[in-house]
Amino acid sequence: MEDAITTMFRATFTIEWGDCDEAGIVFYPNYFYWFDCTFQRLLRARGLSQRDVRKRFGAVTPIVDVHAEFRAPARYDDVLDIDAGVDLVGNRRFRINYRMSCGGRPIGNGYEVRAWALIDAAGAIKGAAVDSAFLALLRGEN
Repeated sequence: MEDAITTMFRATFTIEWGDCDEAGIVFYPNYFYWFDCTFQRLLRARGLSQRDVRKRFGAVTPIVDVHAEFRAPARYDDVLDIDAGVDLVGNRRFRINYRMSCGGRPIGNGYEVRAWALIDAAGAIKGAAVDSAFLALLRGEN
């Protein structure tokens, strides 16, 4: 999965006491939260927010699959770096691949698969091909 990261974006998080379990390591659901935060930061770095995606493209990006593999623990006060890259999956979904590390030490890998869904005037949501302009923005190509 690490090799799948083709477009890099980095988000950094300092691990807080409340992020850890009784063993003193990060409680695993927090990684999924940080994946989403990384995606939101990537959007903002490209001049977008979820509201902008809806306004500009008439779309939302719901998560339809998420996965993580852990190699080593991260602990309180560690600085967690999450590198992200974006790939198209079929024509209606895109995947954000994540690589996690602390001080260069590999922590794990993961991904989110997000659907591209258009919202009509009545508020109905329907899957559609990922807008190429959106994908180019995410990849930093324009």
